[in-house]
Amino acid sequence: MQIHINTDRNIEGREALAAHISSEIEQALSRFNEKITRVEVHLSDENSDKKGGKDDLKCVMEARLEGRQPLAATHQATTLEQAFNGAADKLTRLIESTLGRSGNQRGHRAGPPPSGLDIPEDEESDDI
Repeated sequence: MQIHINTDRNIEGREALAAHISSEIEQALSRFNEKITRVEVHLSDENSDKKGGKDDLKCVMEARLEGRQPLAATHQATTLEQAFNGAADKLTRLIESTLGRSGNQRGHRAGPPPSGLDIPEDEESDDI
């Protein structure tokens, strides 16, 4: 899994931040490592010219899964860490949901068929 981190010119400490974010992404998405080819993270300060403001730091995360369209999640918050954590949580849930749905569509079942669906009609009881 390749990880690319992009920041706008208003984000300070880019190299240390990039190293921290890379390790967090590897840990959070490790169980999908074989399915994800690349993750891109875009960090920006939406209101940098105003120096302050509520929820002005934004994190957009995009994951590219093998053979699928990219998945993206966005979160805005007061701090970079909150913005990153929010986007990472959303992206993780989105990947889980997407891969779970695709597994179900391929006929994989998590358990036995629902009760009563496998009984032929002639064997059903009329007793209720």
